[in-house]
Amino acid sequence: MSVYVYSITAADHPRRLDGLVGVGEPPSVLRSVCAGPLCAIVSDAPDGLRPKRRDITAHQSVQERLMSDGTVLPLRFGLTAPDDEAVQAALTERHDEYLSRLTALDGCVEYHLKAAIDENTLLRQILLETPEARRLNDEIIGGDTGPELPLALGKLVAQEVRARHYALATGITEALRPHTRQEVNTEPTGKDFLNVSFLVDREHEQLFLTAEKGLTAELGEDFDFRLHGPLPAYSFV
Repeated sequence: MSVYVYSITAADHPRRLDGLVGVGEPPSVLRSVCAGPLCAIVSDAPDGLRPKRRDITAHQSVQERLMSDGTVLPLRFGLTAPDDEAVQAALTERHDEYLSRLTALDGCVEYHLKAAIDENTLLRQILLETPEARRLNDEIIGGDTGPELPLALGKLVAQEVRARHYALATGITEALRPHTRQEVNTEPTGKDFLNVSFLVDREHEQLFLTAEKGLTAELGEDFDFRLHGPLPAYSFV
């Protein structure tokens, strides 16, 4: 049977697995596979594993328990290996890489921030602050029915939205950066203009949270901030 791999820790990590269960139905039993200074937390991998809520919760619970006791390299849901020997071989072959990442993540957690701005508010700002957009809009409102006007206005507004989204995302990230070790930006989706993960040292965690709260208050109700964390540092493994 193949092996499901949850995470990697140093061999001296407590790896308290009591009360936890692995993925699958019935739930699999968790165990450690070690090679030198590294250990992987694994279980037997069920056939036909899919990202069901119960299994995702089991996977996440392992990461959170390990994270509460020390540094962990959390692996993405669904990673498997042929057997325990293959896991040991990977720990041996990538020994330096895994130890380096454990050192880099020592004492850190991940926070994930998404942000959006009310579309109507942003449009009003563009029409107020961009003379050309205001002129085109006034001509359309005034009865000019030329088809080129709405096209020109739409193109200009789209350009302004992209520029303003970029400026907002850059400003927010720069304001929070002094309280973080590292960041990973991901392409925003939907109405969001920001989708970023921060690696935050526990010693700076309160400073980071205070700074984020201050930004939320400063930018006001037209902004939708969604901060998730502390999380296992998936984005930085």
